[in-house]
Amino acid sequence: MAGEASGDLLGAGLVHEIRRRYPDATFHGIGGPAMIAEGVDSWVPMERLSVMGLAEVIRHLPELLRIRKRLVRGFQALQPDVVIGIDSPDFNLRVEGQLRAAGIRTVHYVSPSIWAWRASRIDAIGRATDHVLCLLPFEPALYAEKGIPATFIGHPMADTIPLEPDQAASRAALGIVDPAGARELVALLPGSRTGEVERLGGAFAAAAALLAARHPGLRFIAPMASAAIRARFEALLAEHAPGLQVERVDGRSREVMAASDLVLLASGTATLEAALLKRPMVMAYRVAPLTAWMVRALRLMKTRRFALPNVLAGEDLVPELLQEAANPERIAREFSALLGDAARRAHVVTRFAELHDTLRQGADRRAAEVVLRLVNRWPPDLEGARP
Repeated sequence: MAGEASGDLLGAGLVHEIRRRYPDATFHGIGGPAMIAEGVDSWVPMERLSVMGLAEVIRHLPELLRIRKRLVRGFQALQPDVVIGIDSPDFNLRVEGQLRAAGIRTVHYVSPSIWAWRASRIDAIGRATDHVLCLLPFEPALYAEKGIPATFIGHPMADTIPLEPDQAASRAALGIVDPAGARELVALLPGSRTGEVERLGGAFAAAAALLAARHPGLRFIAPMASAAIRARFEALLAEHAPGLQVERVDGRSREVMAASDLVLLASGTATLEAALLKRPMVMAYRVAPLTAWMVRALRLMKTRRFALPNVLAGEDLVPELLQEAANPERIAREFSALLGDAARRAHVVTRFAELHDTLRQGADRRAAEVVLRLVNRWPPDLEGARP
């Protein structure tokens, strides 16, 4: 069960590795284009689970409950060897818990960020799942304290991104020409969801305008996740940065980041992707006001660092601008500081390379091994085989 694009990619890799060993295996549940391409029978469009933040979940709760009921009934009728919930913990863990109570083995793929907020969830995770597949190296120890089986498998993105990304090749593929004396190319990624772009797009556009005024010759490029995202961001550019030249690209966010020199982006998996591409960045993020109020009022946030590269490194490699701090002036100031400090950028790139090496573990294969061992289907003659 995957609820968003990143989970869809994780699921597709896992399905592919299991199918290499068991070609006749069948897969059912919820998946996106990548999982469907690998042969997953998706019972519900994945996009119907793609909601973020406490306020957003509350608004979509009736539909989410209907989908959960349908899935539980479907899996109980199917009686699969194992049910794997991929990320989307607030939805998937409840499904997993009901199924495990009914005697069906479950795996949760991607540990919830219990190290960052809502740490008390670990007990519910232990009740819901037979095994947790962790993408971050420090997470299994947290589960070991509670006696919950968990395995660090590495991060699939670290396996697919080259250790030394080819910036020139990415620029050539995108048709980017570097005239003599050209300044840095800045990638703008205001988010892949409409709500994110609504909250961040204007600030990103205005910050880019400030940077262009303070650093003449600076260039900008923005990958657009969909036609709707493109239309909205173009409207925000016209409103907050009239006349600013920003090249827009449909999709291809990884190529755009690889082609860039620096990145301004929303929080999320994209921060780790930029780190693996060795691109210095500034991260900004805003959630709905009600969500922000609830997080603060209930003291749900338990970590000083939020961006994944910072969490993994244990140091502040990426400036984090959250809620009110995610304003044009602050964004432009942080970016200007990064532009003006070559030594800092070099240190950041070096640390990103070290993180890449740590996370590069052959994650799809390791995930498949854990799942197949759980259901007593790991083929002995393939022990030690490498992807």
